[in-house]
Amino acid sequence: MIITINKKHKKRLILIFIMLIGISAAVALAVTAFRENMLYFFSPSQVMAGEAPTTRSIRLGGMVSKGSVQRASDSLLIKFSVTDYKHTVKVEYTGILPDLFREGQGIVAIGTMRTDGTFLADEVLAKHDENYMPPEVADALEKAKKTEN
Repeated sequence: MIITINKKHKKRLILIFIMLIGISAAVALAVTAFRENMLYFFSPSQVMAGEAPTTRSIRLGGMVSKGSVQRASDSLLIKFSVTDYKHTVKVEYTGILPDLFREGQGIVAIGTMRTDGTFLADEVLAKHDENYMPPEVADALEKAKKTEN
């Protein structure tokens, strides 16, 4: 049995095929862009366990360790440590910190891990009032306390 396709049907099939290719390409581009721009959250314990990638931006959250803030006198470089009360990660940030940034407070820093274990922050976010802590930080601190006991 031979199936014959007239010109009208052939044009429709080609049009449908081209539309499917276009839609597939658009979906592939959207998924790739979404995957590249996703920022995963890591606690200091996860970073110390080697779970944090060194090739892409991540969010690091925890409490600013007391007595760890060091400000350079000749630049905007600030060094401090972030802890989840189990492990501590050193952070370097160049810029102006939020007004609410201080020792003993919860923060989320966005940046990249260096191979030497220091976190290079591009942005630092501090809590916005006395009762608020970013949910990721609260969860990470709670997990660290549970594994401590």
